[in-house]
Amino acid sequence: MSNLLGGYLSATFNPLSGAPTTVEYLVVAGGGGGGYLGGGGGAGGLLTAAGFAVATGSALTITVGAGGAGATTSNGSPGVSGSNSVFSSITSTGGGGGGTNDNPPNGTGVNGGSGGGGASSGSVRAGGTGVSGQGYAGGSSGGAASNYGSGGGGGAGSIGVNGTGSTAGGGGTGICSSITGQRVFYAGGGGGGLQGSGGVAGLGVAGGGDGGLTDQAGTNAIANTGGGGGGGGNNRAGGAGASGIVIIRYPATQSAPTATTGSPQISYADGYQIYTWTSSGTVTF
Repeated sequence: MSNLLGGYLSATFNPLSGAPTTVEYLVVAGGGGGGYLGGGGGAGGLLTAAGFAVATGSALTITVGAGGAGATTSNGSPGVSGSNSVFSSITSTGGGGGGTNDNPPNGTGVNGGSGGGGASSGSVRAGGTGVSGQGYAGGSSGGAASNYGSGGGGGAGSIGVNGTGSTAGGGGTGICSSITGQRVFYAGGGGGGLQGSGGVAGLGVAGGGDGGLTDQAGTNAIANTGGGGGGGGNNRAGGAGASGIVIIRYPATQSAPTATTGSPQISYADGYQIYTWTSSGTVTF
């Protein structure tokens, strides 16, 4: 019996191999808010890579950026830009807010991780620019036409779509990640809003909010995707951008962290330990 038991133990016991020296990460910033009668909010910047070196004994900072509020008044400020997300030395930039109809300077989308869309107006208004390697520019608004379609916010995967006279631009595409063991899209731009009736409002993608049609407000982006908020329709507010997320993973054969704060969700998939933060905290290996 002892030999059988000993053989069983030796065949199945697999001690952990110590603390990880590298991890894979996904860091998504908060998305920008949509403009009032305006452009879709830009998605939060997205950075992901494997092989990031981590040292033992030091607490690594995790900051989860908040989404920006949608604009609530015409001729005022654009949508509020999202906040940055951070993992150790990696910083993703918050998405730019969508332009507001006729706000200074002329309804242009705000620069950010991805840029906000240009606002509905009687003239073409440019989208904001994105950060190279994190996201793309927002789409521009349409020119002088009855419905004045606003531009969609940029996404982590592509630029926002330009608005036209009768159609608002859709949000730029996000990026699909399988870091959690499931395919999830993050950092999609918000759709632009439309001033008049009889046209088409812009759709958000990958967590981004939809733009409003005629007298509809833009919708909020989906929490913890980094999506941009939808631009508002005629005399309506923009939707709020989504909060970001920080995820790390490393082989399950290595030791768990010695300490974490911020209440990360812990899961296992595909041979990895996975830690997901939706609020700010720290991790120490």
